[in-house]
Amino acid sequence: MKRIVLSLLCVCFFAVTTTQAQSLLDKAQKAAAGTQSPLGNGIASSILGKLTPALGLTNAQQPKVLNLVTGFLKQKAGILPLQQANPAAYTSKFAGLQGGLFSKLKLLLTAAQYTKFLGLKPKTNDAGNVLSQLFF
Repeated sequence: MKRIVLSLLCVCFFAVTTTQAQSLLDKAQKAAAGTQSPLGNGIASSILGKLTPALGLTNAQQPKVLNLVTGFLKQKAGILPLQQANPAAYTSKFAGLQGGLFSKLKLLLTAAQYTKFLGLKPKTNDAGNVLSQLFF
C-alpha cells in the first residue's frame, strides 16, 4: 500500500513539475517573440513617428530609416542580457551598434536632418521617450 501511494505521489509530482516547466518555457518563448515583434514594429514605428515630423523625413527616407532602426533594435535586443551580466561588454557592443546606425543615418539623411537628429538626444535614459532606445 505504501509503495502504491509513494508511486502515485511520484507520478503526480513529476506531472506537476513537467507542467510548470512547460509553462515557464511557454512564457519565455512568448516573451522572446514579444521582444522581437514590438521592436520590429511597435517601438521602431514609434521612433519613426517622432523622427518624421522632427526631421522632415521624405516618403523615400521613411522606410529606409524604419529598416535601419528595426535592425538596430533587434541587434540591441540580442546584447541586452550583457547589460546586467557584463556591463563593459554591453557598453562596447552597444557603442559599435550605435556607431553603425549613426553612420548609416548620416548617409541617408541630409546634413541638416542629421544635425537635428543628434539634437534630439534625450538628456537621460528616459523610458517615456522612445528615442532613448537609440541613444542609451
